[in-house]
Amino acid sequence: MNYSELTKIMRKLALEAGDRIMEIYNADDFDVKTKSDASPVTEADEAADALISAGLREAFPDVALVTEEQADSHGQDVSTFLIVDPLDGTKEFINRRGDFTVNIALVEDGLPTRGVVYAPAKGRMFYTDSVGSSVEEEGPFDHDSPGETKPLKVTDPNNSALMVVASKSHRDQATDDYIGRYEVKDMTSAGSSLKFCLVATGEADLYPRLGRTMEWDTAAGHAVLAGAGGRVVRFDDHGTLTYGKPGFSNPFFIAYAPGVELKKG
Repeated sequence: MNYSELTKIMRKLALEAGDRIMEIYNADDFDVKTKSDASPVTEADEAADALISAGLREAFPDVALVTEEQADSHGQDVSTFLIVDPLDGTKEFINRRGDFTVNIALVEDGLPTRGVVYAPAKGRMFYTDSVGSSVEEEGPFDHDSPGETKPLKVTDPNNSALMVVASKSHRDQATDDYIGRYEVKDMTSAGSSLKFCLVATGEADLYPRLGRTMEWDTAAGHAVLAGAGGRVVRFDDHGTLTYGKPGFSNPFFIAYAPGVELKKG
């Protein structure tokens, strides 16, 4: 894999998808359908998926592709693959809250090694560079020429005053009970894969997720966090969260800066 080329293509496809998503987001109305698992899907999900999938298949025809919106890609048995969530945070999109992201990642031997997370409504873009280190690019964004970037690094956390980020749409009592086991200075909520990025930038120390997610929800954010020195582990045994699992379904997990003293669930 040519990582420099991959970074350039993932970044450009994310920006192009983001433009298409924002065209639909800013329209007076848009179609919302319900998938078989009762989750919503919009024309923005489908348009972004078509654009990204076509671009990745053209550039990397020999690499397996898994994408949320193409059910026939979910039965693959692969450990190295590209994985896409064209619009993570569909509920945020529908409710016009802005916390939605475009996610594209490369998984190699079961671990996300490269990824881009673009939040078009917030004008924030995070990605791994050609050597796997994570950066945030400052806008405005040109499709072909990256702008100024700043390297990302997780915090050296104070376990007596932790910053915690949790889901905006999926908070529950179990999550609150687990967070209550830590000494928390402040809490914030965010939608979609932005939560991984807030840990990567040092804006948060800890993101626990006690709820259902799929690998396309997490791979790009996981890659960005890993490239900033962070970790993502299973909630049950604190083992590394791996990818290419049957059906691409995740267990509960914890994303964190390594200095956090993890509590057992």
